[in-house]
Amino acid sequence: EERQVIVRNVATGAAHGMRVGDIKVRDVRWASPDHLLIVTSATATILNVIAPKSEWRMVGLYNIKTQKMVRLLRDVENGLNVLSGSTSNRTFEGKPVVFAEGVRFDSTGRGRMALFRIELDQGKSKLVHEGFATTRDWLVGTDGQPMAENEYEPKSGQWVLKVRDGKTWRELKAGSSLHEPPYLMGLGRAANSILVAEPQEDGVLVREVGPDGAWGQAVMPAGAAPIRDPADERLIGHVQLFGDDLRYTFFEPRDQSAWKKVVAAYPGESVSLVSWSADRKKLIVLVDSPTEGPAYALVDLTTGRATWIGAQHAGLAKGDLAPVRTLSYKATDGLELSGYLLTPNGRPAKGLPLVVMPHGGPAVRDTRGFDWMAQALASRGYAVLKVNFRGSDGFGRAFKEAGYGQWGRKMQTDLSDGVRHLAAQGVIDPKRVCIVGASYGGYAAVAGAAFDRGVYRCAGSYGGITDLTRMAPWLQSNSRVYGRRQLIRMVGATDPKDPVMAQISPAQHAAQIDIPILLIHGRDDTVVPFEQSRVMAEALTKAGKPVELVSLPGEDHWLSRGDTRLQMLTATVAFLEKHNPPN
Repeated sequence: EERQVIVRNVATGAAHGMRVGDIKVRDVRWASPDHLLIVTSATATILNVIAPKSEWRMVGLYNIKTQKMVRLLRDVENGLNVLSGSTSNRTFEGKPVVFAEGVRFDSTGRGRMALFRIELDQGKSKLVHEGFATTRDWLVGTDGQPMAENEYEPKSGQWVLKVRDGKTWRELKAGSSLHEPPYLMGLGRAANSILVAEPQEDGVLVREVGPDGAWGQAVMPAGAAPIRDPADERLIGHVQLFGDDLRYTFFEPRDQSAWKKVVAAYPGESVSLVSWSADRKKLIVLVDSPTEGPAYALVDLTTGRATWIGAQHAGLAKGDLAPVRTLSYKATDGLELSGYLLTPNGRPAKGLPLVVMPHGGPAVRDTRGFDWMAQALASRGYAVLKVNFRGSDGFGRAFKEAGYGQWGRKMQTDLSDGVRHLAAQGVIDPKRVCIVGASYGGYAAVAGAAFDRGVYRCAGSYGGITDLTRMAPWLQSNSRVYGRRQLIRMVGATDPKDPVMAQISPAQHAAQIDIPILLIHGRDDTVVPFEQSRVMAEALTKAGKPVELVSLPGEDHWLSRGDTRLQMLTATVAFLEKHNPPN
């Protein structure tokens, strides 16, 4: 597989591309009108001792004029050429520069996060500041000088936020949190203010802290994402999902008015901001059409004209997409649930075969927008049910807390309650139902086979957890703080010896599974190790149960490579058509 990054002049149509090989491209954005930042990643273990197997990011700088690319941080003395944090575009001494967070080893051999300034024409790195022992992030001001820093020690939970005061660092606030400490989110609305994010039960509370250090009020609603000035990255607004709609709020009336006109130009479609020019007069939007799929457009606010750039998924034609409708129903205990149902084109919504497709996370949510896997299954003749089960994000604090302690329990039966709801309406045939999911959704698939028997004819998992007694210590040894927090809240335990861990681990209940199982897993998965599927396959084989294990060499948790994504989808469709024929 050969990837290319194409640069096209929209005004003239002239284009040229650069080959980037088979590496995984994570982000592409402008550092200046003549320089492009290309962030890639690779799965690796650094020297086998410095850090565990992880997905390491690297960044290249492409010069549009010379058509040459250099790897940034390649010249760091006593350091690594990997990006350990973020990059920031700033102006320093009148010139555009990039600030990057990397790793540098001190005199004791301990790696520390260091801040580097990179001149664009040469791509050379200059050390700006070597971090403290537990530094994990910096914030660079609009003047190109570091202005804030935060530290966190995961074992003790101690965190500190500091601001630069002349040549020294002054402590702004400190505390302790073993799960989610406050962190720097970026510049505030003014050039001399900063945003501090405080994780809460119902989302992240973002405060604006002024130059006096006063702990300000919330500047964004919980759950909203920041919108930044493309010129200097100050906060100029926020976006939040309300139901199925994205709601954009800009602080300046001209921005709000302009965005209102953009959305009005695409009635009945979901419009999201991708990027815009430094003067905020041209912007690129992603327009998600329910009939044609997502595509990019360039909008010129001065002329009021829009130009299509291209589809996000080439080859989709009008009429290819299955219709998506919102549904709501009550769980057995009365909790109101919602989700989405895709029905195959050309078939009446009556007596359909069904694939339940639980989302990952689990503390995220499904949306109405384009879903390549759900659409692929619907194109083969299946109805597809996507449920925002209890514990999903975006529905308020009470709904999220309803999932605490319900991993493998009510979070599971919320899915089968959806099956029963559709069966009662006559939409689906309850004897022709399978369940397929990825990550936590993969767990839900095999858990459905083990603990919610009689509902499904087959189950397929991609990168799913199967044995929590093994997963918990793996999270601990690899310092996966977020994963451990999920177990504490959704499972109610992190100790592998806690009886609940075995009770809800499908791999330890393989003997009671009576339907075919498909397990697909990337060999380079650093979120859920390949061992989880291997252990499940071995347990099922030992119990004499039908199981198929598909190993994807070189693939990660996110199916980042097109060829392995196709392999995964082909194997899944073949499995479903064998054990739950659509006709």
